[in-house]
Amino acid sequence: MADQDDVRRIALSLPETVESDERFAFSVLNKGKEKGIAWVWLERVEPKKPRVPRPDVLAVRVANQGAKEELLASDRDKFFTEPHYNGFPAVLIRLPEVDQDELRELLTDAWRCQAPRALVKESGI
Repeated sequence: MADQDDVRRIALSLPETVESDERFAFSVLNKGKEKGIAWVWLERVEPKKPRVPRPDVLAVRVANQGAKEELLASDRDKFFTEPHYNGFPAVLIRLPEVDQDELRELLTDAWRCQAPRALVKESGI
């Protein structure tokens, strides 16, 4: 079972990863820009009202639509999506359903998708 403390610890252990000052979100620096790797899911609870942060659900970047579909098909208790993410390479993860090793793998893969190629090669991650 993972939680936001685990997400923070793992994400910030990845090279050049930073945490947002505005919300629970992590990015890697790529050509001077922050590229998102993981962020808290903002659920639309009521139509036309602001989305609400769900600390038990994390949105994580994936390499492509194929990787997204593979994760979604692998375990519907852990992984899901919503219309807001249709066509976008990210999955929603129920943190209580994943262990820390799996979370590390998901965050590392997300980091690899967004980090500069030279940094990925240099870090050996």
